[in-house]
Amino acid sequence: MSPEPVGAPDLRGKGRYPGLVTPSKPGRAARPSRSALRAIGLAVASLVAVACGSNGSGPPAPTGPAVSSPSQATGSTSSPPTASHDLADAQVELRPVATLEQPLAIAVRPGDPALYVAEKVGRVVALADHAEPRTVLDLTGQVSQGSEQGLLGLAFSPDGAFLYVDFTDINGDTHVTEYRFGDDGAQESTRREVLFVTQPFSNHNGGALAFGPDGYLYIALGDGGSGGDPYGNGQSLSTLLGKILRISPRPSDGRPYGIPKDNPFVGRPGAKPEIWDYGLRNPWRFSFDRETGDLWIGDVGQQAWEEIDVERAGSPGGLNFGWNLYEGSHPYQGGSPAGLTMPVFEYPHDGTVCAVTGGFVYRGMAIPDLVGAYVFGDYCRGQLEAFVPRGDRATGHRLLGLHVDGLASFGEDADGELYVCALSGEVFKLVPREA
Repeated sequence: MSPEPVGAPDLRGKGRYPGLVTPSKPGRAARPSRSALRAIGLAVASLVAVACGSNGSGPPAPTGPAVSSPSQATGSTSSPPTASHDLADAQVELRPVATLEQPLAIAVRPGDPALYVAEKVGRVVALADHAEPRTVLDLTGQVSQGSEQGLLGLAFSPDGAFLYVDFTDINGDTHVTEYRFGDDGAQESTRREVLFVTQPFSNHNGGALAFGPDGYLYIALGDGGSGGDPYGNGQSLSTLLGKILRISPRPSDGRPYGIPKDNPFVGRPGAKPEIWDYGLRNPWRFSFDRETGDLWIGDVGQQAWEEIDVERAGSPGGLNFGWNLYEGSHPYQGGSPAGLTMPVFEYPHDGTVCAVTGGFVYRGMAIPDLVGAYVFGDYCRGQLEAFVPRGDRATGHRLLGLHVDGLASFGEDADGELYVCALSGEVFKLVPREA
């Protein structure tokens, strides 16, 4: 079974969080002290090596499979994002923002200038201009610490009043929990369980959270783990595992959350009405294109192929991304591809890769040649990569010339600028390369 990512973004941004950056020492796992953060100041972080390391060269550029159109499968009328300039001309670098303890996910709160980062060990940390990192929620001691476990995702409600976190407890089971959020952070007395999911194995927990353009909360869950999906969870509509869920997270009709009436499986006997999409192995990071509303998913493969899936805005949901019948666009257990939504992009295992880290379509202003390109990476190879979606094809794929050890996650700020998290501790911002 291929190794899985467990979180880490890379960030270099021009002056957004001055004074927060510290260098991380190779092998360092402990969280840096506040005094160290003050003393060291702005410096380029040195990254620890990951066990599955990269030779830096990367495999030949993969191509998206020739498959049926996702837009045809979903009934979408949106146009896929396109670059406004030329991806081949994009020159970028990473600027260190902060060194934390295993940063794994990033979120922004409406109307709040801070950047919020989830640490895998169980803390949510606020990064703000001219201030030290501030812990706004601490779940350490309550989360499991396996390689694919911990505090895995966070999201703020569209009005900023609530913080939602996704974590695995000390038994390894998944919780999505809500907190009221104020100036001092999460109000722990308001903690409320939204969703609980029993996990049969320790791996493939998914964990990403995001509110969609429709205002509903989307939740990623892996197939439950082990290898090869032994329980067939990916293709089963009777379990939440191996899915993207879509809920209204506030209490409704005596239940801890509501289910949108237009979810695709509402009313179907034997099907979980929370399900939005299915057929996923371990969706490691998903995101919405802030311009088009398209949903992008990085789904970690079994042992041969890594894939990136897209669901166009306007979709009624119910897409089947194929696992475990298919790994990428290639038969795994086998069966007819009819009715499956194949990846828009995939790449093979060649000894340098192991697990896709899904990213974002870049919509910022700082790097014009990157606009409209989907930026992503692979946990083991550690190279930042990008391609331009055109129709059903991924075009112009290229490495961006940046390497991050433990490339675990990407994030987006309120201006559409991109950040990267590395499990080695670094948070970076993607910025234009200085001449």
